[in-house]
Amino acid sequence: MTAHDTRSTVGTDRPVTPRTAGDPLADAVVEELDRLGTPARQALDRGLRHGMTGLDGLDEAPPDAVVALLEHLENGPCRVDPLTLHRGDVVSLSVPPLWFGLCSITSALAYTSASPDTARLLTLAGRPADTASRRLVETGVWARQTIRPGGLLRGGPGYLATVRMRLLLARMRTSALECGWDSAAWGLPISQADLARTWLGFTLVSFEALAAVGIAAGRAEERYLYGYWSYVAHLLGLDQSVHGEVADHAGARRVRDLLDSGTAAPDENVRALTSAMVDAQARAMAGAPGAVLSEEQVRALIHSVLRGAFGDEPGERLGIPAPAPTDLMPLIGKLNARRATGRTSPPPRPRRPAAGRSRAPHPSSSRPSSPAAAPPAGVARNPTAGLLRRPDAPAGRPRPPDPPDGPGDSIHVTAEAARST
Repeated sequence: MTAHDTRSTVGTDRPVTPRTAGDPLADAVVEELDRLGTPARQALDRGLRHGMTGLDGLDEAPPDAVVALLEHLENGPCRVDPLTLHRGDVVSLSVPPLWFGLCSITSALAYTSASPDTARLLTLAGRPADTASRRLVETGVWARQTIRPGGLLRGGPGYLATVRMRLLLARMRTSALECGWDSAAWGLPISQADLARTWLGFTLVSFEALAAVGIAAGRAEERYLYGYWSYVAHLLGLDQSVHGEVADHAGARRVRDLLDSGTAAPDENVRALTSAMVDAQARAMAGAPGAVLSEEQVRALIHSVLRGAFGDEPGERLGIPAPAPTDLMPLIGKLNARRATGRTSPPPRPRRPAAGRSRAPHPSSSRPSSPAAAPPAGVARNPTAGLLRRPDAPAGRPRPPDPPDGPGDSIHVTAEAARST
C-alpha cells in the first residue's frame, strides 16, 4: 500500500480513503440548491434552524437532498451528551483569549494549509498576503461560535456556521473539479483528509501549541474535548471511520500519523501561506489596543509557538525560523504552568461556600459579587497577559459582542456561501 493509498478503518469495517473520499450529502445539496433555487434554500434554512419539524409548514415538499442532509445532521454521535452542548467546549473556553488566538487559531490554520493539495486550492482564491487576514478573522469567529455554550445546539450560531461551512467547502470542491482540478495527481479537492486536518487543527494541534506555552489539558479534559468535537466532526461531514474512536490526544495522534503518511512534503505554496498567516497575526496582535510587543517580537513569539507545536524538522519544512537565544518561551511556559492549579476538570463543579462566608449570588444574577470576583470554575486567571500589554494600559477591555445570529450573519467563511446557497 502506497502513502497515497492510505486508508482509514478506525471504528468501522468500511474503509475510507481520505484523499479520494468527499462529502456526497453536501455535494448533492449544493447541486439541488443551484437547480431548484429559492424553495430549496428556504427548506434548508428552516430545517437547520428548527429541525425536520420545521419543514411541515412549507408550501412545497422539501427537496430530497436537503431532507437527507437534515436527517444525517439530527442523527449525531451517541456519545455526545446534550448537557455537554449546553455547556460548550469548556476546555477551550478555559484558555485565556490571548493564547487561544495566538496558539489555537494560528496553529490550526498552519496545520490545515500544510498539505500541498490544500495550499494549491487556497492559492487559487487569491494571493496569500491578500487573504491571510480574512482567513484569520473568519476562522476565529467560527471557532468561538463553535465552542461557546449552546453554540452547537440545533439552530445555534456554531451549528449554523459549521453546516454552512460544510456547504461552502462542497461548493469549492465542485468549482475546482469544473475548473480542471487533477484529482488523479492531487486527490479530491477538500477531501476527507482535508476535513480531518481541520478537525485535528482545533483539537490535537491546538493543544500541542498551547502545551508549548505551558497550558496543558489533563486526561479528563481530553476526553471532554474529543467528545465535544466529535459532534463538530459530524456536522462538518467528517466520516465516522476517521474520528469515531478518538477519545484523547493519543488516538488523535494515530489519525494524524495516518494522514501525514499520505501527505506530500510542504511546497512553496504551503510556505507562502504559513508566512502570510504569521505576518497577519503578528500585525493584528501588535496593533491591538494596549499591546506592548512590536510586530517583530510577536512574530518571533508565534514562530516559537509553532516550532514547539510541530517540532524543529516539520517547522523547518514549513519555513518557520528557529527561536532566537533570547526566546521568551521558557519564561512564558513556567508562568502559564502555574495556572494549572486553578483549572478544574470538566464539567465544572460548583464550590460549596466556606463556613462563615456568605453564599454566592443566585445564577440568575448578572452582576459579579465584587470587582475582584474569582474567574468561573474551570477558568483560571492569565498570569502572562501583561507580557503583551503596556503597564499603563487597563487590565482588561470589554469583550466584543458576539456576531448576530440572524439570516444575514457573517459567520466564518460562509457569508458569501449563505447568500449563494
